[in-house]
Amino acid sequence: MLGLKLPTDPRWVNLAEKGLEEILTDHAYCEQKAATACISLIQQYPEKEKLVEEVAPVVTEEWGHFRQVLAELKRRQLKLGRQRKDEYVNELMKVQRKGGNRNDRLLEKLLTCALIEARSCERFRLLSLHISDDDLKDFYHKFMVSEAGHYRMFLDLAYRYCDEDKVKERWSEYLKAEETIMENLTLRGDRMH
Repeated sequence: MLGLKLPTDPRWVNLAEKGLEEILTDHAYCEQKAATACISLIQQYPEKEKLVEEVAPVVTEEWGHFRQVLAELKRRQLKLGRQRKDEYVNELMKVQRKGGNRNDRLLEKLLTCALIEARSCERFRLLSLHISDDDLKDFYHKFMVSEAGHYRMFLDLAYRYCDEDKVKERWSEYLKAEETIMENLTLRGDRMH
């Protein structure tokens, strides 16, 4: 369903489980950045009514997710650490084509968001299936379902506002580039991506 070319190394869940404070901290900041990305889309494309309509509730949802992760940290008597550089997202941003018209730039932003949500969904699925803590299995299952919806929304918006052939071509290029990014990133249990 997600179209990802390279699945996450199954050892990632074991690494993440060894440092719950680290992975929860990174997860919290990912949710915060997702809310910010949605706000940015609305600010940059207010004339795209359907985009504003669909993305605005996601801002609230992502911020709610941030608060849920904070609550989980507190429940476990863990602390929110400092935000770290997201190498995955930074590499993905390099795939974006610069320039072009407003719709070209919108396409790049929507596909980047869709891919981040797809990878997050895949990672949350792994946690929901394989982490040993049953409470965290349920916790991450809910996030997985949510991210799948966001992934689909961003792709649907791309098809709504951009040329279908261009969307298909760029999405294929993004998936291939993301595969290379995943192959080259060091497997780390303290990062969601």
